[in-house]
Amino acid sequence: MDNLTRIFNHEVLNAEISQIRQFDESVSEFGELIRLTLGQPDFPTPQHVKEAAKKAIDDNFSFYTQTAGYLQLREAAAQFVKDKYNLSYDPASEVIATVGATEALACSLISILNPGDKVIIPSPYFSLYESLVRQAKAEPVFIDTSLTDFQVSPEVLKQTIEEHKTNLKAVIFNSPNNPTGTTWSKDRVRDLASVLKDYPDVLAISDEIYSEIVYEEDFTSLGEHLREQTIVINGLSKSHAMTGWRLGLIFAPAFITEQIVKVHQSLVTSASSITQYAGIEALTKGKNDAHEMRVQYKKRRDVVVSALSALDFSIATPTGAFYIFAKIPDRFTQNSHDFCYNLAKHTRVALIPGSAFGEAGEGYVRISYAASITDIEEAMERLTDYLKDN
Repeated sequence: MDNLTRIFNHEVLNAEISQIRQFDESVSEFGELIRLTLGQPDFPTPQHVKEAAKKAIDDNFSFYTQTAGYLQLREAAAQFVKDKYNLSYDPASEVIATVGATEALACSLISILNPGDKVIIPSPYFSLYESLVRQAKAEPVFIDTSLTDFQVSPEVLKQTIEEHKTNLKAVIFNSPNNPTGTTWSKDRVRDLASVLKDYPDVLAISDEIYSEIVYEEDFTSLGEHLREQTIVINGLSKSHAMTGWRLGLIFAPAFITEQIVKVHQSLVTSASSITQYAGIEALTKGKNDAHEMRVQYKKRRDVVVSALSALDFSIATPTGAFYIFAKIPDRFTQNSHDFCYNLAKHTRVALIPGSAFGEAGEGYVRISYAASITDIEEAMERLTDYLKDN
């Protein structure tokens, strides 16, 4: 181990592979499962988007693009967020196409963080946030939202900033949220933006990858109300069922993107030319492709919420994304990992333990309803039988 310590970046050496992936693989020993685990749409990529990619191949769009991406793609992306979310960005200087939202997050954090900086992360949280912050040799500071229906309180945000403002560099937000499925109201967005405006040296990284999957209200981007301090992260993985295509998007003021693009170039040179060409089609002719998916997700959500409520799970009803974060009934005393492991063993239904999303997630399970309604209904029946017998 001492030899490894000398060889490797200590933060990388201490990091773990995603607990979501680890758990999903660990229960594979039980054979065929109904997996309500990974955040991956079960819908196919829209046919017209696939046809655009085929055409790009036939037309030999097989060369490096501009580092920030094809200008036509960036123009389409800027128009998309303007029409959808009232955001205004110059496609030539304030939009970057990345290899998925993951690379967008990595580039953004590497660009702004120095060793010893602090980053506030509301918890429960997508584990990538913590690992990227630590690998940049910065320090995550967590806000527990489990007692406030998984909403970030402006008052608590301000208090946390005051407590850690020495070396505080950024706050990472995620709405619609993974793992909880919660979203922010317009008033909440304005209130959080108002707090951060008092700290102009603190940046907001707003992960909005699920922005097209909202149910009760229109989505409101933090970038609308805090433009000069916000790095907006988005992409096509969830909105267009394109997880494997790997196309993310960064929107930020030019003084920020001109630094991020340097890191982006160092890591990947540019995003895939074929994927970018498909992205132009998705963001223009397919700008509303998520609508029908959203209708189906809402039906699935309602099935799961109804079943879990009848089984004494406590739920903050999700208003976006395709996750439910449910508190395990009090009569079960094992931790969330053991609950999910035993459930998979005895019912062949796989959920993700809440502990995979930080300390505030312990005692919960995350259910992804990005699965067929048939599988969801069968999973809820098996879960019902299991809880009646235990």
